[in-house]
Amino acid sequence: MTDLFAARTQMAMSLGFHILFAVAGMAMPLLMVIAEVAARRTRDPAWIDLARRWARGTAILFAVGAVSGTVLSFELGLLWPTFMEHAGPLIGLPFSLEGFAFFVEAIFLGLYLYGRDRLSPGLHLFSGVMVAVAGLASGVLVVAVNSWMNTPTGFTLVDGVITDIDPFAPFSAAAFPTQASHMALAAYASVAAAVLGVHALGLLRQPDSGFHRRAATVAFAVLAVSLPLQIVTGDLSAKHLAEHQPTKLAAAEALFETQTRAPLAIGGWPDVEARELKWAIELPGALSFLAFADFDAEVQGLDRVPRDEWPPVVVTHVSFQIMVGCGFALLALVGVGLWRRWRRGRDRWLDSPLFLKACIAAAPLGLIAVEAGWFVTEVGRQPWVVRGVMKTADAVTPMPELHVPLVAFTALYVVLGVVVVVLLRALFRDATPLTEEDRA
Repeated sequence: MTDLFAARTQMAMSLGFHILFAVAGMAMPLLMVIAEVAARRTRDPAWIDLARRWARGTAILFAVGAVSGTVLSFELGLLWPTFMEHAGPLIGLPFSLEGFAFFVEAIFLGLYLYGRDRLSPGLHLFSGVMVAVAGLASGVLVVAVNSWMNTPTGFTLVDGVITDIDPFAPFSAAAFPTQASHMALAAYASVAAAVLGVHALGLLRQPDSGFHRRAATVAFAVLAVSLPLQIVTGDLSAKHLAEHQPTKLAAAEALFETQTRAPLAIGGWPDVEARELKWAIELPGALSFLAFADFDAEVQGLDRVPRDEWPPVVVTHVSFQIMVGCGFALLALVGVGLWRRWRRGRDRWLDSPLFLKACIAAAPLGLIAVEAGWFVTEVGRQPWVVRGVMKTADAVTPMPELHVPLVAFTALYVVLGVVVVVLLRALFRDATPLTEEDRA
């Protein structure tokens, strides 16, 4: 294992682990606030219990996310010192603002958790809203950094040195609007799908549980709103890639040759040596239309790029297919759920064991799509760490034996993962209402 591969693997593992808690930090507070508003309007004990349990779940996920996020900040400096030396002045502002958002989220989460009977009802609800706003802002600010890495701007490159720095450049990067909106909606949709699956399982076990029924209804509503919007932003993202990151789009679609009426590939396995996509279902002209709203438009293939600047095509293409497949599977679930609600009414639409099992099966799909989407974003940019400016091989630390921290941090993430699973199972396995002592 080369040191470069070890560093990339460690960063990929760290990002892949942390992103699960990042999306939870963006979406769980919204669910918590919705339950809190319903509890205040109805005074229904089931809504009160739901708000309390979701708040506790948010706190657990926030704590672990804080640990994994701290590890990532260390890794940026330890593994990629050259990148931080050159890009640090440009990405410093969004990272600083993200730190501010993190502290705001932590402060108001504490107020929400421990101020229920100590703050006025309005101030307590405001605390929950601030947790949701700060969590969303934190995620968007990190995406701003990644957007700049994909479409760098705001500087002048002189003899390999970055000068004339604009600290606000990450917010004007071409990739920022579509990437930020797509990521935010992905967070809401993926977490809502996971929460829906958890409470669908609860309804299978306890069909008369008002707690699980209310929770599933809220989660499905968030999923039904956010998922179609996410697919719209996905279409906008494809158009952005075609214009600003054509190599990434070519790798995602395994399009080896530049062509007009480019087909949209469904499935398939790229044969990089033969420069062809095998066993795919191809829709003629559909990629041209997706990219440029014109069936006859020319879409750039990998043949326009030097071979040593190709991204890992297999990983990028397969990840893209997984992301899209999971998204449309969840869209089908939403369609069935809306049809059931229309046909069976608001009181009986969740009475079908088959539909509940489908919700359980679909629970991880959103999170899988998020992971796959980040693979497309990060792997599809390779071999660049800052596209067109700095290659990943030039940014890695010269420190040898990088397999040692890789093993150590892998062990850390395994421990943290086990702790999270144990805590969340303990929190949600008992669906009975909280006691008066718990509510106090």
